Amino acid sequence: MISRTLTADLPRHVGAPVRVAGWVHRRRRLKSVTFLVLRDRSGTAQVVLRSDAAPPPEETVVEVHATVTANPRAPGGVELTSATLVPLSEPASPPPFDLYRPAVSASLPTILDHAPVALRHPLLKARFAVSAAAVAGFRSTLDGLGFTETHTPKIVSSATESGANVFGIDYFGRQAYLAQSPQFYKQALVGVFERVYEVGPVFRAEPHDTARHLAQYTSLDAELGFIEDHHDVMAVLREVLAGMAESVASLGVAVPEVPAEIPELYFADAQAMLGKDEPDLAPADERWLSDWAVREHGSEFLFVTGYPMAKRPFYTHPDPARPAYSNSFDLLFRGLELVTGGQRLHRHADYLAALGDDVEAYDDYLAVFAHGMPPHGGFALGLERWTARLLGVANVREVTLFPRDLHRLTP
Repeated sequence: MISRTLTADLPRHVGAPVRVAGWVHRRRRLKSVTFLVLRDRSGTAQVVLRSDAAPPPEETVVEVHATVTANPRAPGGVELTSATLVPLSEPASPPPFDLYRPAVSASLPTILDHAPVALRHPLLKARFAVSAAAVAGFRSTLDGLGFTETHTPKIVSSATESGANVFGIDYFGRQAYLAQSPQFYKQALVGVFERVYEVGPVFRAEPHDTARHLAQYTSLDAELGFIEDHHDVMAVLREVLAGMAESVASLGVAVPEVPAEIPELYFADAQAMLGKDEPDLAPADERWLSDWAVREHGSEFLFVTGYPMAKRPFYTHPDPARPAYSNSFDLLFRGLELVTGGQRLHRHADYLAALGDDVEAYDDYLAVFAHGMPPHGGFALGLERWTARLLGVANVREVTLFPRDLHRLTP
């Protein structure tokens, strides 16, 4: 049997017999000829059939045996002629909307309700190629910087950030939780590998019904040891962003320029500019500051550093010059918080002081620091937020495979 040829490779086989396989993307019956557009993972190809042919419905899986013929008017400059069609599945039921139309006509709820089929639309599918390329860039950049990829548990015995906003589960009769982040584990692994990263799901039981929140999302985490302070972490993050952008650009997608030095603004100074005295930034503040960074620095990225210690987790290192503030940062991108990171405490005594009466609940975590840990820090980047902002879509659910949120548990 002739090996399968992908549609993208057909121009290299002009004049030769081929076997292609995929989905019936579209059927067009004319008076003298019938055209079928076949779709596979690499693209589409036009198949020429007899005028009396009755191809199966859209989305039916078929195999085509044909000859590749040059035709400048056909997509890709070639078409399949003298074709024989072999169905590989029963005739398909109609999809929830026409997948062959260039634009997506369905609403977001319709797309999400029928995601296994709706995501076959080339425009919707392409978003996840961008997401995959971003992850590939994240990995390759950190690999080049001497990081080790790790995979840590997603079922944990205690909350990472706090006792709230966690999903509790029954773990063989014991209380356990879905991990809010790999924070404790990646810190511990700095003591093993010095530099680690992870790509994986995290879970937040936050009752937010917004376009930027999910109950489960993909977090790109990194942690590194032997740093001076959080600026070393920010420098690594800048390299990661450049690597992710370069990887996405290889798909022909327009990407932002990542400045050699991303502008930085101290939190207290940001509050003064905003005319506020708040412990955190509101979404409107993030948008205003991002617009300011574009106007003043020509950058779509902005570091906001020195968040109040009261708004950061207990493991955050304070700013030695201003102890009420932290050696932490958020990275804003196009009006949205994309990354949170900073320097961590690394001395055992500092953790005992920070936790006070809660020390017992973190015995396993604290034991790591009793055995010697270097100054270290790290960051976490939300993949869905990055992809949404990169592609200019309004809702992170549009770039999430089978999203989980306040209302959605299926499909």
